[in-house]
Amino acid sequence: MGRALAFDRAKLALHRRRKRVNAIALALSLAAMAFGVFWLVWILFDTLRLGIGGLSWQVLTEMTPPPQADTGGLANALFGSLVMVALATGLGTPIGILAGIYLAEYGQRSVIGRMTQFINDILLSAPSIVIGLFIYSVVVARVKSFSGWAGVLALALIVIPVVVRTTENMLNLIPNALREAAYALGAPRWRVILTITLKAARAGVVTGVLLAVARIAGETAPLLFTALSNQFWTRSLAEPMASVPVTIFKFAMSPYSNWQSLAWAGVFLITIGVLGLNILARVMFRNKN
Repeated sequence: MGRALAFDRAKLALHRRRKRVNAIALALSLAAMAFGVFWLVWILFDTLRLGIGGLSWQVLTEMTPPPQADTGGLANALFGSLVMVALATGLGTPIGILAGIYLAEYGQRSVIGRMTQFINDILLSAPSIVIGLFIYSVVVARVKSFSGWAGVLALALIVIPVVVRTTENMLNLIPNALREAAYALGAPRWRVILTITLKAARAGVVTGVLLAVARIAGETAPLLFTALSNQFWTRSLAEPMASVPVTIFKFAMSPYSNWQSLAWAGVFLITIGVLGLNILARVMFRNKN
């Protein structure tokens, strides 16, 4: 009887201790969440307050102005960002998808596969400024000129590891029974990958591409060493090309009020664009599940 009573007391004490630990962990988690949400709300509030105030039709239709000008916009920077992001996505996405397919379907146990995964992990965690410096030393320093093509290459190197990791993970989630059923029907391996596994994982792959686009849309450091900037309208990728992140960097640090207003307008536009891409990616991922 005494042993049973002591056991019940010990069990009750353990239960109470677990409840206290759970309450402390929950309180710390909520505090950490509140801390992060506080800064996020503050940043978004300032972006909306100052960004909307700087928006006008001229922002979308006119080129970046000289200091203290009455009018001006971000048309050349918006065009440059759209072109470089689109080309970098078009260049990096096929490479990333093909590498992800190889890692998931062919290279799981091979030395080349493990080496590719290791290199991809390094690229995925490498600071973007390092990638910018690499392209600067390989391309810009050799041709002795900044260019939009150099910016495209730097952004593509950021896209590739994101798409590789997402494609590999999504393909690994496809049940092997689906592949075995296709093999049993006599389908070759390439057709199984193309029409069965990749098709089943397409929503997750597209999600990875959208997340990669959202990441490179706001990159500044790689473009400072590759595309640099251009105060004028240019369609030639062989010349320095303006972009919204670099223009924001330059204008936000200037003492001129019109440049600062345009910088906040650019911040608002790029924030809304990145936020929209992330929401679209989350919705697609949720629908996949």
